[in-house]
Amino acid sequence: MGTFGEYIGIIMITFAAITPHPPIIVPEVGGKETKKVRKTIEALKKLSVKLNQAEPETIIIISPHGLIYPDRMNVCGIAELTGDFSQFGAPDVKFKLKNDLEFASYIDQKANKESIETLLYDNGNGDRNFELDHGILVPLYWLSKNLENSFKLIPIAYSFQDRLQHFAFGQIIGEICAQEKKSIALIASGDLSHRLVPGAPAGYSQIGKEFDETLINLIKKNDVRGILELDEDFIEEAGECGYRSILILLGAIEKLKYQPKILSYEGPFGVGYLVANFEL
Repeated sequence: MGTFGEYIGIIMITFAAITPHPPIIVPEVGGKETKKVRKTIEALKKLSVKLNQAEPETIIIISPHGLIYPDRMNVCGIAELTGDFSQFGAPDVKFKLKNDLEFASYIDQKANKESIETLLYDNGNGDRNFELDHGILVPLYWLSKNLENSFKLIPIAYSFQDRLQHFAFGQIIGEICAQEKKSIALIASGDLSHRLVPGAPAGYSQIGKEFDETLINLIKKNDVRGILELDEDFIEEAGECGYRSILILLGAIEKLKYQPKILSYEGPFGVGYLVANFEL
């Protein structure tokens, strides 16, 4: 592999979106329950068309459910990527993809050079197969349906570093993605509050609804500063898992011209599901 300096100027971001990742929206998993998330599914179908139009050669998905290290971002550095929905009762729904190892390596190199602690994860034992988590599999299930071209995938897991580190990590990705030849799609996978109603997965809090409404309004207004400055206790009380994914995405597209568009939002099971497209 070459160095970052040799690689810059051959990539561009052509697609950026926020998606939820509840396995219940996969028909083979959710069955009749998918009727309750019709808005989310229809929005993901629309997003799938837009992804196909972007013709991505590589898709980067930031997931809250990968292997998270508290003190560093985790960029997958394993060649073979596989995954299925066995743990959700649907083992026949399978994926097998190739990692864009060269680009993943440059993200790691550039981030560490800029003092953003990052790990190019390889299992440490020469294993050449990586098991994808549902934070990646669920978006892939819907968004890859209409893709006419083959693509590579880079799984990324965020960390527990501060919000500015996540935004800066996204900026690193954006810097690498200079306006040239290769098409990159960037997906921030994450659910919003898990505390919307009594009996919700993380328990109920009145802050849940307030957090979701606040974040969505800030996204609509493209108020990145407002998103970065959300109160830490407010975020914690909401019980979300998408905030850091979104920060990385926003950092990556900071210097691009884009229009945020909310395609759907609903929370029928007590968890907020947001589908948003950033029209570049």
